[in-house]
Amino acid sequence: VALNLFKNLTHLTIAGAFNKDYPPFSLDNLSLNMFSSTLTKLSIRVNIFNDCLALLDGHLQRLTTFIVYINSIVYESSPSYMLNNDLPNLKVFSLTSYNDTDQYDMLVVPLLQRMLNLEGLTLYLRVTRRTTFIDGTHIYNKILIHMLQLHTFTFYISSEKRIEVLPLRLSNSDIQRTFTNTLNRQVVCSVHYFSDFDNICHVFSLPFTFDHLEKISNHFPNMIFNSVTYLTLYDIIPFQYKFFVQIAQAFPLLNYLSINNDEPPSLNIYNSRFIDKSWLTIEYPYLTSLDLSFAHIYYINQFLNEKKTILPSLSELIVDYERLKVVTKNFTREKTRRNCATVKRLSVKGSINLENVYRYFPLLLNYECYSNII
Repeated sequence: VALNLFKNLTHLTIAGAFNKDYPPFSLDNLSLNMFSSTLTKLSIRVNIFNDCLALLDGHLQRLTTFIVYINSIVYESSPSYMLNNDLPNLKVFSLTSYNDTDQYDMLVVPLLQRMLNLEGLTLYLRVTRRTTFIDGTHIYNKILIHMLQLHTFTFYISSEKRIEVLPLRLSNSDIQRTFTNTLNRQVVCSVHYFSDFDNICHVFSLPFTFDHLEKISNHFPNMIFNSVTYLTLYDIIPFQYKFFVQIAQAFPLLNYLSINNDEPPSLNIYNSRFIDKSWLTIEYPYLTSLDLSFAHIYYINQFLNEKKTILPSLSELIVDYERLKVVTKNFTREKTRRNCATVKRLSVKGSINLENVYRYFPLLLNYECYSNII
């Protein structure tokens, strides 16, 4: 519609990044009627990868800068798109997709290989179900070697291998040594083996400019991520107190935090003789949403107990109801009342007693549960 109304439009931004208040555009069929001979820069959030292909199908003839946020990179047949034509006019391309994909090799790599005259490239990708990690050698041989004009490359790529037998366990240094042709950018590599069939490799350029990081483990590098507001933690070995201190320091602007770990440290959550008196209370000043639905009860106590953690901005809590009852001592415990007092949205697994909940969460506006309310 905008292209029809503004015939001389050169720059257009439509619902950039990932905002739940603005659903992504679906352009699979609409793009067939979209033409512009003036648009040079487009920033847009779309639903699926085919929407991205539709926009690069020759209808935006002068497009030189394309910034696209893709909700889901999944395979869907697209017989009408020109998939083999080069994109010689494109100079700057940015692709961000926060949801994981197993279609990286089939969809993303062939698209990038069409961008022969690219000068600036930004990638944020979470790739799953590969037999090898994505390392510097792969990035150079499959992507960068096709872009002779490229001078700026900013990236975060995580790759997960899920095979029963690993031929070799690569270290951070092994992966680091493969990055010899990435435009002299400083690169960080972090590999973690959760089990023989569940392992992940994070590789990214510095400075880190993205706002999402997912599936971060105990062994993630200790550095500052000033841009990250959305973080998920995952491990099969316990998170210790010092790890959460590190998280608070490394991610000072955190808005969303999810913890997936069902292994607690060897401590009794109520027994004070196990508590190191030198421990400081950890504060997450900007954290508004906390997901503890896959967290051991130890971590629920860690975050709701004001003697351990202060959450002055918390407005959304996602948690198992029975575990919440234990930690709050059936909604009577004073030490957990403060961090619950600001919550406006509560999502729980299990039956919920509304009277107790509303008494303990005085600002609660809405709730969601996954079974009958009692």
